[in-house]
Order: sequence, then C-alpha cells, then structure tokens
Amino acid sequence: MTDQLQRPASGVDRTRAAIWRGGDKVALESVTVPPLQAGEVLVQVDLATVCGSDRHTVSGRRAQPCPSILGHETVGRIVAFGDSTTMHSVDGRPLEVGQRVIWSETLPCGACDRCLSGVSAKCRTVRKVGHESFESGWALSGGYAEHVLLPKGMPIALVGDEVSDDVAAPAACATATVMAVVERAMPLAGKRVVVIGAGMLGLTALAAAAASDASAVTAVDPAAERRAMAKRFGATAVVASITEVDQCDVLIELSGKAAALQEGLGKLDVQGVAVFAGSVAPDGDIAVDPEAVVRRHLSFFGVHNYEPRHLIQALTFLEQTTGRFPWSDLVADPVPLDQISDLLIGAPGPKPRYSIAP
Repeated sequence: MTDQLQRPASGVDRTRAAIWRGGDKVALESVTVPPLQAGEVLVQVDLATVCGSDRHTVSGRRAQPCPSILGHETVGRIVAFGDSTTMHSVDGRPLEVGQRVIWSETLPCGACDRCLSGVSAKCRTVRKVGHESFESGWALSGGYAEHVLLPKGMPIALVGDEVSDDVAAPAACATATVMAVVERAMPLAGKRVVVIGAGMLGLTALAAAAASDASAVTAVDPAAERRAMAKRFGATAVVASITEVDQCDVLIELSGKAAALQEGLGKLDVQGVAVFAGSVAPDGDIAVDPEAVVRRHLSFFGVHNYEPRHLIQALTFLEQTTGRFPWSDLVADPVPLDQISDLLIGAPGPKPRYSIAP
C-alpha cells in the first residue's frame, strides 16, 4: 500500500437529506454535495438509528442549531476521499472506497489542551455529528440523509462482517458511550453492579457487566417490558424501583432520573463507584452527604460522549457477544428516509431504536 493512491471522484453532486427546520418540521430535500477537500470522506448511508436525543431535539426538550440534519448513529460505505493521501481508521488500518464504517459522534480539534490530555470528547472547539447547523460549513453532518460528509480529523472505525448494520449503527453512540462508562467503573469482575434505566444504553451496560463477570447484575426500570428485555441482556435480577436494591459496588445511572440516582447513591457499599451518564437534561438536583463519601470511600464519575478508542471497543464487544445477546432485537426494521419525521415525532416504539435505510 503506497501513500499516494488515485482515488476515484465521488460522482455525487446532490443527495437527499431530512432537514429539521424547527418544531416538528422535518422536510426531505435535495441538497448539494460540496466538492471534497483534503482529508474529507464521503460516506453513503446504509442505515441510521434514531437516538432518543434527536426526539428530544424535535420535541423542544433539547437545544440544537436549526436548521440541521439530525442523526448520529449511522453506518455506511465510503464513496470517495478528498485527496489521494492514504487515510487510516482509528486502529490504524488503511481506509478504502467501499469499506463499511462508523464514525465518532464528536469531531475534536486535536490541538487544544483537552485533546492533548486525552479528553477529546470535551474539546474546546468540538463539533458534533448531527448537531451542526445546515447553514454552517458542515451542512451534511447528520445521518438522516443518503450521504454524510466526514471532515478531516474525524475518527473512523471499520465494521467487520460479523456485525450487521442494525447492530453497528448504535455503536457510534450508545455502545461506545457504554464502553466509556464501563471504563470508568472498572474493574467489574466479582462486583455487584446496578444499572438504573433499561433503555438502549442500559441494556448495553447490563450486557457489558455480565460479559465482565460481575457477580450480580441488577436492572432497575419501572417498565415491565424493559425488565423482561433486561433478563435477555445479562441481568441476574430485575426490579421496578431502586428502593428494592440492597447494596451494590457499582452504580451506573442511565435513566436521567435524579430521584433514582439520589436513592441509588445510598445503596453504595464501601469503596463503591457511581457513574453518572444519563443526566443529559435537567431533572432536579441531588444531595450528597460528604461524610458518607469520606467514610465509605466512595467515587463518583460523570461520562458524556466518548473517546475514539471506545469506538473500537464497542465493535469488538459486539463481535464477541453476537451469539450471547440478541442485539438485533433492540432495533426496529428500517423504514425509508421519507418516514423519518414520523419516527421523530411519533410515540416511542416497542424497541429501543427506530431505524431508517435511505
């Protein structure tokens, strides 16, 4: 493999994209694909899943630049590169046209103090997939489109044949985020792990805890159907309320419910670890007893987004557990791109993730 390859032109001048224009207005429009610049990659979308945060954006619960193309859980195939220089995936493999890939939710600058210290998810000038204004220099940032343009510096990961599209797409957000959560909580082997919230992230966290040989894995969720699903993803016990839990060594909060988190902190045993990752919207304050933290040697961590290495960890985890957990059961059958508006504003479905296939 040489450093200078003759890459074919994309041959794509226009694409279709679902543009969110405020409120519940999501319109399918034909848009221009700009000429690729050095270091850029054009990807044709195979499948995109609908993260709950996008539904929150459309409902007004979450602020975001508008208009924009939403969608940050996406898998697709490389169509073209901006120049002939060989580019590489996060794990160092060369990228080629036709390869199936996922990419990071965050685009870091790579040069600020946070990036240089290994916290690129909190880059001082971070840009985010599916969160950029359509009127900015990165219009084609979201996955609810036929094509996505990946700027220079975007962490990209190759998807193996063992991982299907419906399993790969959520890896770019939900699964990779859980890998970051688990990293904070490690080691899990032999620990009593409690996961509050059995949605997409919660079910993934349960599976990760079970795969890490936790001694007990408890799912907390008020919904009976979610508790039933939790048993299929490694939960050794399921309860409707955190008040039903005795003690635990690791508490993973993925519901975003302050009251449940407050109660859960009281369940931590000596040297207990709590990882907060579900509180991405206001839901009230919690109180922390500093004496309890000191006397019980407790540790609290917050996780928001993830680092490029977590993309690789997510795909590896999914490959290794494909036969153990029914990952495809978490994603509804895909619908055409022109139905994305219904998925964003309609009632939640029976599965944690909707999906579209342009």
